[in-house]
Amino acid sequence: MADTFRALVLDEAEGKVTAVIRQLKTDDLPAGDVTVAVEYSDLNFKDGLVVNGNIGRLVRKFPHVPGIDFAGTVEASSDARYKSGDKVVLTGWRVGEVHWGGFAGKARVKADWLVKLPAGLTTQQAMAVGTAGFASMLAVDALEAHGLTPARGEVLVTGAAGGVGSVAIAILGKRGYTVAASTGRLAEADYLKGLGAATIVDRKELSEHEPKPLEAERWAGCVDSVGATTLATVLAQMKYGGSVAACGLAGGNKLGTTVIPFLLRGINLLGIDSVMQPHAARERIWARIAAEVPGETLDRLTTIHRLEEVPELARTILAGGVRGRTVIALSD
Repeated sequence: MADTFRALVLDEAEGKVTAVIRQLKTDDLPAGDVTVAVEYSDLNFKDGLVVNGNIGRLVRKFPHVPGIDFAGTVEASSDARYKSGDKVVLTGWRVGEVHWGGFAGKARVKADWLVKLPAGLTTQQAMAVGTAGFASMLAVDALEAHGLTPARGEVLVTGAAGGVGSVAIAILGKRGYTVAASTGRLAEADYLKGLGAATIVDRKELSEHEPKPLEAERWAGCVDSVGATTLATVLAQMKYGGSVAACGLAGGNKLGTTVIPFLLRGINLLGIDSVMQPHAARERIWARIAAEVPGETLDRLTTIHRLEEVPELARTILAGGVRGRTVIALSD
């Protein structure tokens, strides 16, 4: 196996963070149980923050290799669960923040952080899912555990044209739900309907008015990646006994609402964390993804880019200009 590989490396000098592609050696990798030849990574909102100047100081130690997700082939392992040649996927565990991540030709991580790639998924398709799609399936799984079925009515997906929203629509549509897609990019209506959305909701309807404690009942369930006023409005519009799975804060982290929807309509607000999920839960969710998300759907919502493009893509995703899932090819 080759001893050198390319990586996007962040350095900090006088408070300024820069990103440069460098040639590294395997010996440069941090300690870990398993060394993986990375084939694909992807771009998430958190990656945009890290690469574009380390906004929010998510990275504290430099030099650093970002990239919160990756999929590839095991090169070496000191853990009996993995052997050379195994296909694996990693999301979460603060990789790309605290630990070196996937914007590199190789990665070395703890064995507990990896999941063997389920049959039926390629490494490229695994990164078309990535953290965003993993969170989407966690959200759908939680909603169904709290009683959501297609017969209960319309399910709303906010931030619909983004990564979480796109995969959530595909999952829900495949499972027979009537999906309403909320977006500020109405030009993406055909794209969203192609994924499985039945109706398009202008983001302004949810984000540009002060929500009342209760509004007309509309949604049986919701996958929300926006937060802020949008989430407050959705809570006021939930049907009796409905649930909202909150898995993002693209619109902000403040939530101005009352307890009235919880007390008078018995709704549930479900927090979705994709970062620290235990290994058994990860295996179960990835198995669901492999079984329920068609590969052709993943291919349709994905664009493939090279490592050199990551800094510009990081700026684009922060500006809300990325549609669907952005996959980064690492293998030469």
